[in-house]
Amino acid sequence: MPAPDQLLPRLMPRDFVLNPAALARTWSHAEAETYTRWLATHHYENFHVVSFLLPKHLHQDFYNVYAYCRWADDLGDEIGDTSKSLELLAWWSRELDRMYDHGEAQHPVFVALEGTAKRYGIPKKPFADLISAFIQDQTVTRYPDWAGVLDYCTRSANPVGHLVLYLCGYSDPERQRFSDATCTALQLANFWQDVTVDQLKDRVYLPLDLLARHNYTVDDLFAHRFDDRFRLIMREAVTRARDLFLEGLPLNRMVNKRLAVDLELFSRGGMCVLDKIEQQDYDVLSRRPRISKVERVGLLLGTLARVAFTFPRAA
Repeated sequence: MPAPDQLLPRLMPRDFVLNPAALARTWSHAEAETYTRWLATHHYENFHVVSFLLPKHLHQDFYNVYAYCRWADDLGDEIGDTSKSLELLAWWSRELDRMYDHGEAQHPVFVALEGTAKRYGIPKKPFADLISAFIQDQTVTRYPDWAGVLDYCTRSANPVGHLVLYLCGYSDPERQRFSDATCTALQLANFWQDVTVDQLKDRVYLPLDLLARHNYTVDDLFAHRFDDRFRLIMREAVTRARDLFLEGLPLNRMVNKRLAVDLELFSRGGMCVLDKIEQQDYDVLSRRPRISKVERVGLLLGTLARVAFTFPRAA
């Protein structure tokens, strides 16, 4: 006979919301944590939610937070219908309010997340900001200037950094400020890596005034016209992201060494993506820049050595 946890629904968010039995199910705390752990370790993302350096006592809390983020993201991007996504994101926001304002949780993600939020004193704002960004993705597909792009990043990327810091015992504004620079840089690097991928969703994150300054149009972008105009656009975009990575690097010296390795690895990985874009002469329209497995191993080994021998141990 299967173990009890094997009988739980094994459903990704898109399928879960279409399953009345799953939505109506009453979840114990242990069952809810089993679900978030399964979701965090079986999603299509090509990275590990929990690194081997993360202390074991933090694993489940990271799974719980990841599951929340994954659900919010999927309700925005995996449903395939804008009006339905907006309806589901509004529901997700109400469930967040129920957990924080009334101490009530029915959905397994919130049943699991409630204890994590209380244990680490995590406020509602970073969770709510993420929903705001995913709602914006349903209604805004163009950004007039850098201010608009960076404002989006404050809600789509920066809250994740705050959540990681809370889970690791850090809640001060100074560390959050450096984290914001790193998370925004990571978001921008992802945008520049995925220019053509985002086009499939009719999204353009390159600022329109940047395109206009180089006499380049959105039509040119969707036609994949690579020329000196686009090269100059991407050069400025890459420089903006790299400057933010460098601005955020001091955070690595302000956290414990285990977290420093992860932060350093994310930063160096993001900067490696920017290097790849430069190496292919800023042409992200004909080929998506990628980091090979060998290069990833090199980044890890270099990061471990750098942190071990240069970073002091933070409290």
